[in-house]
Amino acid sequence: MTSNKAKVETGVLVVERWILAALRRRQFFSLGELNGAIRALLEPLNTRPFKKLPGCRRSRFEELDRPALKPLPAQPYVYAEWKKARVHIDYHVAMDGHYYSVPYTLIKKAVEVRVTRHTVECFYRGERVASHRRSHRKGGHTTVAAHMPEAHRQAGEWSPRRLMQWAAKNGPATGQLIRAVLDSRKHPQQAYRACLGILRLGKAYGGERLEAACRRALALGSCRYKSIESILKNRLDEKPLAEQPELALPDAHSNIRGPEYYH
Repeated sequence: MTSNKAKVETGVLVVERWILAALRRRQFFSLGELNGAIRALLEPLNTRPFKKLPGCRRSRFEELDRPALKPLPAQPYVYAEWKKARVHIDYHVAMDGHYYSVPYTLIKKAVEVRVTRHTVECFYRGERVASHRRSHRKGGHTTVAAHMPEAHRQAGEWSPRRLMQWAAKNGPATGQLIRAVLDSRKHPQQAYRACLGILRLGKAYGGERLEAACRRALALGSCRYKSIESILKNRLDEKPLAEQPELALPDAHSNIRGPEYYH
């Protein structure tokens, strides 16, 4: 092994002397230009006769290496990352802020996700169960109809009806907001995650405050989870609805032209 290692290092040294040293003072502006210069020096190096052996590097390659070569793969190598995810009740898995569907029978199951530059594939127990084109739209859904329960039946333990019933128990504004969230999606199941998040805010802040926050969110026309969470965190739900802070603009400012500018 030592002798083989020495031969490899000697070959590297030859390349450094005949190619790298010859190009060390030249300036290149593209990888193609550099490759062209290397190729021009590589040919005479490979055809240069050995001093103590018959032939040259090119002839030894044709004699020994080329017959042992195998064809290149039909497809180029694709870099991929593997991640683990758990299927949510809306039968989607979250990956980089986007949601991809898998068969609804895998709800609450752990799956492996293979992510490449262009695709997202989901595997369960070594078998591929879903394949999607990768999307970078945050908060969006990529859903295959075949993954959905037939006729939008109840998926697992949850359904739009059950979510609205739970919301209505908290108050009419909560029920109205949850209905609006469900109606905002092409498929109601895509809204389950947001609905559950909103309803669980009642456990952290109390049902009365959640009802008041939903009432304010409906008045503002913003029914997103983040909006309701912000209302609760900043205790805006405890203020009267009519009390809406307005930004007061100064009468005079160097960056404000005023109506006279347009006459």
